[in-house]
Amino acid sequence: MDTFIGFDSAWTDNPKSRGAICAVSMKGRVSAKFYPPRLATFDEALTFIREVRDEDGNTLIALDQPTVVPNLVGMRPVERAAAALVGWLGGGVQPANRARKGLFCDASPIWRFLTGLECVQDPERARDAADGLYLIEVFPALALASLDPGFFARLGAPKYNPGRRKTFRADDWVRVAGAAAREANSFDCIELANWCCEAGKIAHPRKADQDKLDSAICLLVGLRWRLKSRDLSLLLGDLAKGYMVLPASSDVREYLRAPAAKHSVAIDGVVSKF
Repeated sequence: MDTFIGFDSAWTDNPKSRGAICAVSMKGRVSAKFYPPRLATFDEALTFIREVRDEDGNTLIALDQPTVVPNLVGMRPVERAAAALVGWLGGGVQPANRARKGLFCDASPIWRFLTGLECVQDPERARDAADGLYLIEVFPALALASLDPGFFARLGAPKYNPGRRKTFRADDWVRVAGAAAREANSFDCIELANWCCEAGKIAHPRKADQDKLDSAICLLVGLRWRLKSRDLSLLLGDLAKGYMVLPASSDVREYLRAPAAKHSVAIDGVVSKF
């Protein structure tokens, strides 16, 4: 069986503010088992991955955290390109650089996690591999612009983070959960879709609930990358300077062309002239 895992790591390893992880096992294109989102530290995530993966099939982990960070300061080029769209949508991009202690410095937990995982980071190989353990970097907040056309608009990004009380919108929480449920249904992952629907019914979601929902969105990005047509996803950036795998509506793909060219960032392996 193939295993798809979504991990929203929360970037740090604070036991009081854990990330979240979930998974689905697939027999061909049929959902065989669903592992609902649960809170997890990096070490707990490693244990979870080892428990749920089937070594006879392909395992694809979609992680919401930068995993290729060679730059000492500033933003990675891929973040500069993504930030143009995210800013237009009304959101922001956290910069990844090695000067950020506890996040991307040499002692940060992400590097220990990747070493312990012993995974391959090669998005294109991950699409077709019959077996092995692969990891891709994803960005749930940007993925939503392709999962629901209503989110692709000037300042249209959903405000669904309950940790930000001043901007949180209950209606947006419901819309995000609904978009995730529809995407899950497109893979016939009924249990995952039902979980997303139930998440949308939470009257007063907490930050931990958002982390769990984001892990489900990560999982959905991984499912789309491997199981749907290649043109429905986009590889932004490269393995040398940093990358992201995104769902790609035609609107999102077109919008990213100019900022990607401006910052010499590849789209699906091609760097265009600005």
